[in-house]
Amino acid sequence: MWRSFFLAIGAYCCLLGVEALAVEKAVLKPNVSFRQSSWQEVVPADWAGWGLLGGGAVVMLYSFTIPKRVNGG
Repeated sequence: MWRSFFLAIGAYCCLLGVEALAVEKAVLKPNVSFRQSSWQEVVPADWAGWGLLGGGAVVMLYSFTIPKRVNGG
């Protein structure tokens, strides 16, 4: 179970890193029915893409070293 958990977290971080490298900014549209506000821009930091990509790769490599659970015990 832990092996698949860490593999999933690593893959998610890698995907977020690739997305942060590819996207310059994201514009979020507010929900107009609840409040009237301006649009919000999310700009990833310069280090975020490579940091998430590298961290996710390390976590995925770590997940491969976790031994599989042996049944019967």
